[in-house]
Amino acid sequence: MESGIETCVLVGVLRWHEQARNRFQLELEFVQCLANPNYLNFLAQRGILRDRSFINYLKYLLYWKEPEYAKFLKYPHCLHMLELLQYEHFRKELVNAQCAKFIDEQQLLHWQHYSRKRMRLQQALAEQTQAQPQTAPPHGNAAAK
Repeated sequence: MESGIETCVLVGVLRWHEQARNRFQLELEFVQCLANPNYLNFLAQRGILRDRSFINYLKYLLYWKEPEYAKFLKYPHCLHMLELLQYEHFRKELVNAQCAKFIDEQQLLHWQHYSRKRMRLQQALAEQTQAQPQTAPPHGNAAAK
């Protein structure tokens, strides 16, 4: 009889884990969609950003800013957009396609600047490490001599 109960418990736990994993993946994908200003414009034009339950959901999603969750994000801009979506004025402005276009252009400029700056920093670091002479680390018992 116990094996039947244990099997039911195990099946229940496995279902719970699967549901938790699916929810995690769904929320991860949705949060990353927030990095797309055209998607935000789409939501705003359909009135979704005025829906109180959706606004509460956006507030709930702020947990993605925590490092243990943020490490899974591929598009870090989504966290900034999620933060901005907490403000009614920003949500209202997203109805305007020009606003979404401006945000899109600013993101593109940021990525271009970031890529160039990162490449320059990596080149400078590589040149610096090549210019430094390779010296052997001192021996721990050199002072004993």
